[in-house]
Amino acid sequence: MTTASARDNALKQFRRIGIVGAGNMGTQMALAFSEMGFKVSVWDVNEQNVNELQNWSQNSKTEGEITGFRDINEFVKSLEEQKPKLFLFSISHGDPAESVLGMIKSNLNDGDIILDGGNEDYRRTQKRQEECEKIGVHWIGMGVSGGYQAARRGPSLSPGGDAKALETVMPCLELYAAKDPKGNPCVARIGPGGSGHYVKMVHNGIEGGMLSTLAEAWSFLHYGLELDYDTIADIFSQWNGDGNLRGTYLLDIAVDMLRAKTPSGGQDGENDKNDKKEHYVLDEVLDKVVQDDDDTEGTPYWNIMESALRHISTPTLATAHYLRIASGNRAERLLAAKKLKLPGPKPIQGIKDKGTIIEHLHQTVYCCFLASFCQGLEMITRASDDEGWGIDLRQCLRVWRGGCIIQTDGISELLEPVLSTDHHWTNLKHADEVAGELHRTFSSLKEIAVQGILSDQYLPAISASLEYLKYVSGTSLPTKFMEGQMDFFGAHGYNKPNVPGEDPGPVGKGPHHYEWRPAKE
Repeated sequence: MTTASARDNALKQFRRIGIVGAGNMGTQMALAFSEMGFKVSVWDVNEQNVNELQNWSQNSKTEGEITGFRDINEFVKSLEEQKPKLFLFSISHGDPAESVLGMIKSNLNDGDIILDGGNEDYRRTQKRQEECEKIGVHWIGMGVSGGYQAARRGPSLSPGGDAKALETVMPCLELYAAKDPKGNPCVARIGPGGSGHYVKMVHNGIEGGMLSTLAEAWSFLHYGLELDYDTIADIFSQWNGDGNLRGTYLLDIAVDMLRAKTPSGGQDGENDKNDKKEHYVLDEVLDKVVQDDDDTEGTPYWNIMESALRHISTPTLATAHYLRIASGNRAERLLAAKKLKLPGPKPIQGIKDKGTIIEHLHQTVYCCFLASFCQGLEMITRASDDEGWGIDLRQCLRVWRGGCIIQTDGISELLEPVLSTDHHWTNLKHADEVAGELHRTFSSLKEIAVQGILSDQYLPAISASLEYLKYVSGTSLPTKFMEGQMDFFGAHGYNKPNVPGEDPGPVGKGPHHYEWRPAKE
């Protein structure tokens, strides 16, 4: 289908869309839909956001129109020209979405569709779906990835909900979504219930693992190998250009970030505006991620809780999250630094060939990225099986091929053939292709971990990935000793090695108990 016919098809169904929220994301969405020819109604609890959006839109050449509303009832009425009405929520998770639904609920009609484009806990999504279903309204939990820039140019979309409602809005979403290298829209009907928001939650978990790994690699190159920002940018550019990390969004933006310079006055003019000497913008950034500490970002936390609930080991994703939490508590870190007096990263000694260790780091980053995907996709499979969602992992990969933070062509092209088979993959490490890559890169991962430990580098996600690969494939784990002690103090029972039905056996309490120290009478 041509772009023109795709647009005509989408506009035939929905001539106007109502966007709730005119923050960074909502504003870019409104402009994008108007540029595609849609009429856009916008409401925000903050009138200033609406005013700024309208002023901005008046200076933009769009085929559609953007109309801002201060009164939410008038906003809803503006959508009455078409049936069903289509809403797109771009507001914070939790209570804000609950509040807006309560304000518009009496004006909703049978068949109306609400796309919740915020990062929401999938359980709350399903609760709202049940609430809306009673009045014939369809609530679709839709993951939106790529940040505010992708919201304007085309994001990755993972909608989940009622199948008929999804079919109705797909032409509109396919027009809006990012396009993969082959021109296919990066959107798919994920499944029923809260499956769309679940996939987005896992996407953000994988994103955390990748972000931490790449940050650790940058630190290793800068503090360990004493490379300047421009040299590191060249290395990242090479990794992104070809090989197993080709087409990685985070590498792409890292190159621009490492090369970005500004006068000492800064873009925001915090310092002396007369000082025109340029310096790297990155040097103005504090080592403090606060989104997890101030509760504006919920998905990494939910991801860890879900992995524990579903009994999936995700140490790369979890450790990355804990690094962010610790970074946000900078005041506590500064005090701990005074008390602990531990060494910081220092140059690595005895490196005769930096090229070799840089290549080891290259393979380490790839290995950790791949491990992050394995952990996340295993979570999706387990949840899909538990909830009866029927999620196709190939669709998840297709959604992530463009417009999203975890886009990485090299890994996607490794996984796509594996997932195209009829096998139901509950653990991608069992696939020969994936296992082969993890095995091949393991020695590099270990080398970087050893060098990093000796020079006191920060390697939480990298070291967690190393231990993960060791213990998820271990055949003589130290948990043998742990199981004995748990039976000692708690009579938990244990299984015996080399006994049919017990080794390997099902996951369940063992039938054996030993009175290691008889209880006193």
